[in-house]
Amino acid sequence: MTEPDPTADPDSPEGRGGAAATIPAAPPGAGRAGLDRRRILGAAIEFIDGNGLNALTMRRLGAHLGVEAMALYRYVPGREQLLDGVVEAVIDELYGDPDVHLSASHGWQDYLQRLAHGLRRIALAHPEVFPLVATRPPAAPWVRPPLRSLRWVESFLDAMIDSGFTEEAAVSAYRAYSSFLLGHLLLEVSQKGVKIGPEDHPDGVHDSAEATDLGDYPTVVRLEALLSLDESAAEFEEALENLLGRLEVVLRESRTPRRGDPRA
Repeated sequence: MTEPDPTADPDSPEGRGGAAATIPAAPPGAGRAGLDRRRILGAAIEFIDGNGLNALTMRRLGAHLGVEAMALYRYVPGREQLLDGVVEAVIDELYGDPDVHLSASHGWQDYLQRLAHGLRRIALAHPEVFPLVATRPPAAPWVRPPLRSLRWVESFLDAMIDSGFTEEAAVSAYRAYSSFLLGHLLLEVSQKGVKIGPEDHPDGVHDSAEATDLGDYPTVVRLEALLSLDESAAEFEEALENLLGRLEVVLRESRTPRRGDPRA
């Protein structure tokens, strides 16, 4: 681990001193003796980070590890199960992040701030993997991305309810929070050139850009320098603060008995 770069985005691997909690992969050439499910998942994450999701096949992953593809099937039945494992492994990196807490021991806003930045660190460390986190069918179909781990959803709901939110308000908070995170982080990784949907082919985007007459958009051309600035960190923080302010209103409203409520 290197010293953090004070000029880098604080949630980026550079801003964290290279601290991307990637699961260790089996050393190249380690053969079957170096394999287990955890190391295979680590190698799959490493492969996707370097080559993109569409390039991942069991055969290529086997070659990446120095083994035949058949050797992998002892630990993962196929590519679909491999992708499920990758999502689980990446989200589980939150457990190794010392700045993310499982409970709201310092208040619900502190809890949500820490969790949001932990997820953003995952997206920035693994931008090629994050769309998979956002789109992979979850174990429970009602769980919204990017919190694919049922343990983290449970932690979230418990933290909100323990902080005074009603169950309905806690669910509303989860929906608003997950929508904010998913929308912002998918947009952010897409700005890095990551494919986030089946229709988003880089070649098609390139051809479309060449066919566009920029003369029709003089303001865009004039403001190119400003539009090209990367304000992701500041925009993330501002949007998060706005969300927390809205949830403060939700909390106050949930504590106000409704007219006609027998509990009033």
